[in-house]
Amino acid sequence: MTILPELYMLFFSIVFLFMSVGKRKADLFTWAKVLSLVGLVITLVNINASGYMFYGAYRVDLFSQIFKALFAYGFVFVIFMFGKRNEIEDGYLAEYFMFLGFSTLGLMMLVSSVELISIAISLEISSYSLYVIVPLRKSQTKIQLEASMKYLFFGAISSGIMIYGMSYLYGMTQSTFLSKIIFILPKFLDQPIGILAIILTLAGFFFKLSLFPFHFWAPDIYEGASNTTTTFIATVPKVAAAALLIRIVTMASSADPVFVTILIVLAALSMTFGNIVGLVQKDIKRLLGYSGIAHAGYLIMGILAMSKDGNAAAIYYMVVYLFMNLGVFYVVLLLARSGENITLNDLSGLARRAPLLAFTLAVSAFSLAGIPPTGGFTGKLFLFTSAFKAGHLDIVIIGAVNTVISIFYYLNLVRMSYSKEAVVKEPILLSIHEKALCYVLIFVVLYLGVMPFGLTKLFSMAV
Repeated sequence: MTILPELYMLFFSIVFLFMSVGKRKADLFTWAKVLSLVGLVITLVNINASGYMFYGAYRVDLFSQIFKALFAYGFVFVIFMFGKRNEIEDGYLAEYFMFLGFSTLGLMMLVSSVELISIAISLEISSYSLYVIVPLRKSQTKIQLEASMKYLFFGAISSGIMIYGMSYLYGMTQSTFLSKIIFILPKFLDQPIGILAIILTLAGFFFKLSLFPFHFWAPDIYEGASNTTTTFIATVPKVAAAALLIRIVTMASSADPVFVTILIVLAALSMTFGNIVGLVQKDIKRLLGYSGIAHAGYLIMGILAMSKDGNAAAIYYMVVYLFMNLGVFYVVLLLARSGENITLNDLSGLARRAPLLAFTLAVSAFSLAGIPPTGGFTGKLFLFTSAFKAGHLDIVIIGAVNTVISIFYYLNLVRMSYSKEAVVKEPILLSIHEKALCYVLIFVVLYLGVMPFGLTKLFSMAV
């Protein structure tokens, strides 16, 4: 069945809906782990599914199925990372898993949506589920409540701007289907109204990516939400936003240079702002928030090339981004046993207290900085090469300079782990399950750096 992954994710959420209203509470963590693994298997089995539904508004193809597999992987990792940590109010655990499932369902629907209304609905299903789970962190704080309100407020504004842009697209093309818009829209792209419509439509996805100037929510949400919630928000939805950006930007493949110039400016500002502000951050989650802003700029470098190689490079980079961020956040989760936020000073002496955790952090940080032989280096190389081939030497130079700037605060994480004396002396004991996850994340990040060509060929076929 072509939409079996989506139906299963709906089933996952409904299971926890019934658990939330039941009087007897089952072992929610075990249920979540087992059901998420089954969902991953179903998604991988359906990787070659194809077809159209709802009169062509919903398209299942290799492009969408690859991203659904990435969502399933991310979802499984987040569930297994959660463990039984003291992060979420016990009375809301079932609801937490339910909304996490609904958010993933919305993302799966999003990458198969090829019609404006279905895109908007799918995006809102995912977004509103996240708005609900952000405040569920145990021990309410002022920062957390402020973060929840900011996320909702900025999300509503970006959605309104996106739908406003979609109305322009419909007004010009008399259709909400991307397959029809892509043929009619080029007639309007030499006019301001055409460029404005595309930019406004992309606003919703810029928000998900936390691309400048839609970045204001990211650092506060990363700091205020629970560690597990932040892990999900920082990884899986960004992969979905990249997928839809690729689909929508293809509508402007023959656009006036003004559109490409706008993307170049946004990418440059996002990289520069994220990296410079990231230099002074002490809270690790907040640092990763600004890191995400910078990486959104790197991603745009591949998309603005408006070529097959550029789009394939963007997909590859998002795969790498997913796993290297999961690596850093897992270290944060394991250090914060009570769900508290972790600062740079908390990393002191980590190499002596937990060598495996320190190595996981080092590999992930090297990858985020773009140091070989990690996946981050290979991904950035593909992005820079695609932008250079498209004739955008200026953004390549800016990206290279920003990569150098980012090395300082990424390697500072490693320096604190290996060079500083431990404030707390007792070792950190890891279970077999936790060690296995660390080894898997290390292997994937290194494998993506050394053996990229099988995946790049697959992604080229998908785009």
